[in-house]
Amino acid sequence: MKVLFVGDGQLGQMLGASGISHGHECLLYSTRSHEVKPLSAHVALPWNLTEAIQWADVVSWEHEAIPADIIAAAHDKFLMDPARIKSLTDRRAEKKLFDDCRVATSPWQSYSNAEELQKLLEAAQQPLVLKAAQGGYDGKGQWRFKPGDAVAELVAEAGKAPGIAEHLIPFNKEVSLVGARGKDGSVCCYPLVTNVHTRGILSYSMAGIDEVPIAMQQQAEAAFHRLSDALNYVGVFAIEFFVVGEGDEAELLINEVAPRVHNSGHWSMNGANCSQFDLHMRALTGMPFPQLRIEPTLMLNVIGAQQIPVGLWHHQDAQCHWYNKDPRPGRKVGHVNIRTANLATAKTWVKQWRERLQVLA
Repeated sequence: MKVLFVGDGQLGQMLGASGISHGHECLLYSTRSHEVKPLSAHVALPWNLTEAIQWADVVSWEHEAIPADIIAAAHDKFLMDPARIKSLTDRRAEKKLFDDCRVATSPWQSYSNAEELQKLLEAAQQPLVLKAAQGGYDGKGQWRFKPGDAVAELVAEAGKAPGIAEHLIPFNKEVSLVGARGKDGSVCCYPLVTNVHTRGILSYSMAGIDEVPIAMQQQAEAAFHRLSDALNYVGVFAIEFFVVGEGDEAELLINEVAPRVHNSGHWSMNGANCSQFDLHMRALTGMPFPQLRIEPTLMLNVIGAQQIPVGLWHHQDAQCHWYNKDPRPGRKVGHVNIRTANLATAKTWVKQWRERLQVLA
């Protein structure tokens, strides 16, 4: 099968590599340079977007911010309505989807301008998280507020564009579910993984290390089914949750979704018998999903670092992935997957390497 991926960043490259390993032909379209590129190539093909779409049997994407002209041009080559995915780039539509699908989320309301935001804040009786409706990533475009805080300065910043105000949730930890839905509606999900963020950026994920209660996994997969069915989704889909409550009383509140392969699923490249990129290719091409097997794995993001230390490249328990990006503080430039025996070992790895791998500011 011939597959065109919209986007040529690290996710597009990893998707293309998976496609080629499955015997498919893959090209990437850069939404920055507007060039068609072979996998891993720095020299573009003498093709335009129209020619690439004509060549492809299927068009997919590495990020949900798909330009409108590409949606229009490639509409018949997508396996689902891309307008539904495009709508998820607006947090108001995303939150409405959660409510429509009866998936538990933090209470929220939207605002359109500074005047509406000011009224909302003046009436607030609980701490809030403000999020810009569009844009914002890795903690950007977000602000916190609690009753008694000064309103004017916050309104001047957060009220520049529409947004949402969510109740601030006192959660115990953050987890995510990464899974895939096929064209026939079949679903395959990994176990929930634990995520730890620093300044709004994912620092590391732990897969198969924390014990996941059966009821919590079932709740997460039920949300996956409801949301992916509502979107008639095909491919890998990720859901981020807050864990609230303790023990058997613990429940999940959905934070946000990512209609694509996801950073918190990168551990699967070395910690599972089928990576998230392989799952996506299977969904696109109609291949059956496998019975998943996983190994306890720590995924450490490389953020803003100039390089991955040589000691990790040669370590028998570490697999390094470098994205060949210019490093700058806060920018994800790679990740390291580490086989771990237990939680104590994972924490030792984090303590030893996180500061050397992550430059946030």
